[in-house]
Amino acid sequence: MSNLSAGAEQARSQHQKITRIKFIRRIFFMLVGSALFSIGLEIFLVPNNIIDGGVVGISIILSHLTKIPLGVFLVILNLPFLLLGYKQIGKTFAISTLFSVVLMSIGTSLLHPVQAITIDPLLAAVFGGIILGIGVGLVIRSGGSLDGTEIVAIVFSKKSPFSVGEIVMFFNFFILASAGFVFGWDHAMYSLIAYYIAFKMIDITIEGLDQSKAVWIISDESDKIGETITFRLGRGVTYLKGEGAFTGDDKKVIFSVITRLEEAKLKSILDELDPKAFLAIGNIHDVKGGRFKKKDIH
Repeated sequence: MSNLSAGAEQARSQHQKITRIKFIRRIFFMLVGSALFSIGLEIFLVPNNIIDGGVVGISIILSHLTKIPLGVFLVILNLPFLLLGYKQIGKTFAISTLFSVVLMSIGTSLLHPVQAITIDPLLAAVFGGIILGIGVGLVIRSGGSLDGTEIVAIVFSKKSPFSVGEIVMFFNFFILASAGFVFGWDHAMYSLIAYYIAFKMIDITIEGLDQSKAVWIISDESDKIGETITFRLGRGVTYLKGEGAFTGDDKKVIFSVITRLEEAKLKSILDELDPKAFLAIGNIHDVKGGRFKKKDIH
């Protein structure tokens, strides 16, 4: 075998190994996420007549009215959306979602006989929302979903002026409102609290507590500021060429990516070196490649 063939074979073997590790990792987090979601539902929300949004909320209401196990509705109601997701979003996403939904359905069936940890609806809404949100976030990070309305929202957003979040909120408004007629308006309000907490926990789980932020700085002291950011924050910077619209002067724009915890320190650096510097900070969901990895600081 030539050196070239041997190198190609080695690279292929390494790629398969990495892919296998990623696959196992995805399956593991889908298992954990689906298990946490089931715990949040059956140990906290459902026993206290508190619902979540989307297909899960509809399933809880139908299960309460018909006495049919919750897991049955979770699978049946999600199937049409999974078919839509297969056609519009992709095979991998649809299979991952189906796997997670089946796990969630099995989990709710196994946990249904387990006694609720608390009968206080506020505690149930808070802790159920936290556990639910972490579970959904882990599944989404693994490439799947636990609710078919998200698939519908993604498809509709391509053909409408509304964002995915706005469409999901529209669906959930009617679902959560219907809980008021079935369980009473107190429980509908507790459901809203649980939904909001879960929504926030999904963001935290997906993005992490140490959320990344993109930073743009325009200053006459750009070189000094850039060096200080590298030296004191340990972050790399990129200089972009800009031009002032009013003056026509050349401007050097500093671009960098920091974490939320470093934002206050960055502002103190600007206050020290150039209090009049222009600063824009925006949230970003993911960072990959480049030199984002933090260097040692002094």
